[in-house]
Amino acid sequence: MNTRILVVDDDPTVSEVVARYLERDGHEVECVGDGVEALRRALAHPPDLMVLDLMLPKLDGLQVCRKLRERWPVPVIMLTALGEEIDRVVGLETGADDYVTKPFSPRELALRVQSVLRRARGASVTGGTGVLRDGDLVVDVGAHEVRLRGEEVMLTAREFDLLAHLMRNPRQAFSRSALLNQVWGWSFGDSSTVTVHVRRLREKIEPDPTEPRRIVTVWGVGYRYEPMES
Repeated sequence: MNTRILVVDDDPTVSEVVARYLERDGHEVECVGDGVEALRRALAHPPDLMVLDLMLPKLDGLQVCRKLRERWPVPVIMLTALGEEIDRVVGLETGADDYVTKPFSPRELALRVQSVLRRARGASVTGGTGVLRDGDLVVDVGAHEVRLRGEEVMLTAREFDLLAHLMRNPRQAFSRSALLNQVWGWSFGDSSTVTVHVRRLREKIEPDPTEPRRIVTVWGVGYRYEPMES
């Protein structure tokens, strides 16, 4: 079954090139040029994934992503023009699953799209099925669902993969580069990606994100998962 991808960029040349590469991979692609129209179409008919430029007329990419996340967990790949770390970090904090810096290789973007879609469909790097439990936190890997105190927790595909990976390896400390490789599948990249996702996870599963009890910082190393019921 074809996947629907909404490409949002006010540069028609960029949209045309991206659409052509994605269509070659068998995706159905729709292109829009401003944030207001992108949000309207995404909420009316949610796509399987959105490729979203950061700088847009009427409503910028960060606002689109934030408003979309309030209503629907559509996977988002953010396009950033400047390549500045602050742009990437803010985009990830807003809810983007991945980012690509302009100028970019259309083929690289197509591969990133495939990767995010696999995770969104539950084909995560954690693999398999089964249920991970830690007190009132339950992660159903097969159903790709997380519940805390019986209430569903809405996670992006990357957040889900990161949480499941940490829970499968309790009390094991991972460096940011190791998590980038094992969860994202990247042999290189910006470690702030991991930092932002950890922060977002803490905000969703920790009683007090400023004093985390589950996803703890190992100073000089990275992070580890500390079971509540140990």
